[in-house]
Amino acid sequence: MRNLLNFIARYNNLIVFLILEGIAFSLLATGNSYHNSRLIKGIRGITYGIERKGSDIRKYLQLNEINRALASENSYLKNNIERLIRQSSIESGEIADTMYQQQYNYIVAEVVNNSVNKQKNFITIDKGLRHGITTDMGVVTNQGIAGVIVGTSENYSVAMSLLNIDLKISARLKSNGYFGSLNWDGTDYRQVVLNEIPQHVNVHTGDTVETTGFSAMFPEGVMIGTVAEVGQTGSDFYMVKVQLTEDFRRLRFVNVVGNLIKTERLQLEEEYQ
Repeated sequence: MRNLLNFIARYNNLIVFLILEGIAFSLLATGNSYHNSRLIKGIRGITYGIERKGSDIRKYLQLNEINRALASENSYLKNNIERLIRQSSIESGEIADTMYQQQYNYIVAEVVNNSVNKQKNFITIDKGLRHGITTDMGVVTNQGIAGVIVGTSENYSVAMSLLNIDLKISARLKSNGYFGSLNWDGTDYRQVVLNEIPQHVNVHTGDTVETTGFSAMFPEGVMIGTVAEVGQTGSDFYMVKVQLTEDFRRLRFVNVVGNLIKTERLQLEEEYQ
């Protein structure tokens, strides 16, 4: 109580001033319709601003859950699209599994570790054997391809990143179908190199580069990037630099691709190779 009295005694002038100001504003607002409406609008504006800031903060805090939900929904849609494609093509004799007429399935996962500044980069995801992931499965994103699974445990998997000088992917130019071997040269994390494209082929900056489907790990036609530069190698082939559509520094959610009939294909190919 003594502290309260000391506070009032010390700031009595300020307290009296604030009380009088409050009375003056109250009289002004109640005694004049114009000032009353302006005051109400001002209070509403302040309240609306506070509520909007609070709403923005709540939305920001919910972004992680929203991203998870979107990634899961995207994986679900990919699986359904794959089933519909296979079902619609069954009359043409295309091979598919007997249950869904589906060749590929997609398992959504979150990246828990990733590197881009080494010569041999790897990606760790939060799904493993108990989720159906095995080695040699492809890893893709909404923007392109990310890598290939090389190791698994019960709950985690490690993928060799596309930004790894040891990984080679079969890729083609979408405009004319010419294909070659695509790999990272260890320099710019936003670019990879497409080799073995003959020099008689017309290659233009901006041409789309996509997967061929030859490897059995990736579906045909998955976007990789666009042609950024076409260079000479001193041989009969171009060295095509490809600007990646996926930014590996922002990698968060991925889809692990399972080829449901890969074993059948590989066993058949082994008999003749």
